[in-house]
Amino acid sequence: MATLQQEHLKVEQLQHATPDEIEHIAGRERDNLEGTIPAMATEAEIRDVLEKAFDYRGDITVTRKDGSTVEGYLYDRRNAATLEESVIRLMPTPKPGTPHERVNISYADVVGLKFSGRDTAAGKTFDAWVKKYWEKKAAGEKNIQIAPEKLD
Repeated sequence: MATLQQEHLKVEQLQHATPDEIEHIAGRERDNLEGTIPAMATEAEIRDVLEKAFDYRGDITVTRKDGSTVEGYLYDRRNAATLEESVIRLMPTPKPGTPHERVNISYADVVGLKFSGRDTAAGKTFDAWVKKYWEKKAAGEKNIQIAPEKLD
């Protein structure tokens, strides 16, 4: 994950790039996290994993100190000076007949995390679309359009 200084340098570079150069600049590299269970032994690892979970576009499963688990989408986090003061905010995966709720979990209460849900943003680059476009065009298809993939 890039540091603030690295991000600042990227922004500086973009200020001096032409529109054509910007169009071809690679985006932020993303790890393939789907299905992984990262190590969370140190405070730095906990913070790093939870930051990656915030960027992840799928559900995660959090294991708490008491052994309970919460599966859902991590939509917000509050990164404070200590793990006890830092909080992640999840929307648990809805179950039939239960109301939609939001759950706050202290970083200090997190002992494990699994990237359990499908990463809905994986493989959704413009390059992937262009490749599919040319494959369809070569196959003789007409009226090729950008259409969203069904999420199930």
